[in-house]
Amino acid sequence: MAEIKGILFDKDGTLVDFHATWFAAGDTLAMRAAEGNRERANLLMEQAGFDFETHRYLPDSVFAAGTNADIVELWYPELDLAARNLILADFNSFTSSQDAATPVPLAGCRDTLTTLHARGLKLGIATNDSTSGAERTLLALGVAQMFEAAYGYDAVANPKPAPDTVYAFCDLTGLKPSQLAMVGDNRHDLEMAKAGGVGLAVAVLSGTGTRESLTPLADIVLDSISDLPAYLAGA
Repeated sequence: MAEIKGILFDKDGTLVDFHATWFAAGDTLAMRAAEGNRERANLLMEQAGFDFETHRYLPDSVFAAGTNADIVELWYPELDLAARNLILADFNSFTSSQDAATPVPLAGCRDTLTTLHARGLKLGIATNDSTSGAERTLLALGVAQMFEAAYGYDAVANPKPAPDTVYAFCDLTGLKPSQLAMVGDNRHDLEMAKAGGVGLAVAVLSGTGTRESLTPLADIVLDSISDLPAYLAGA
């Protein structure tokens, strides 16, 4: 653990409560895509990975692990690229706005980040949300000053599960991939960690992933990031 000098965190489901934060925003966008038809909007929500029976997003679904571009492509398959890009710009603007969602931090999030930052670890965000959305979340949580950078899907050529964000963070900080830990609640997070040669792939059960879906790709599975400081300290 002494070799770990930096940590990349996924955002939704890792730092913030994904279900509490994003249901209303996802539903609003589905209603737009359905032109106000409630039944059609529900079908779009289910198509993207929302389970109305449990009122939760499904592991590794487009909602849970994909980008805004993935959702636009799924919901507007009949449109050409130029038209989808216009809708994508609107999606990005909405999800980055104060009206979209109020980030609900997971229990212990701020205290954990404060502890890790105080130890001198370099912290970053790797999310398939937009970069502006990630930056807004960090500001809303009051932790932006602890982070070296936030990388959304639009900050790199290839988003998760590609390793581009790992390399970008290493270029910024001067760290090697082997000196990083990647922490996330979805397989995309762990697949990026493996593809980028990250030193430690940490799965957390605070989001949409399950122990069964995450264990094959993780070096360690924790209940939440609250367990991370003790684990890194070797406790």
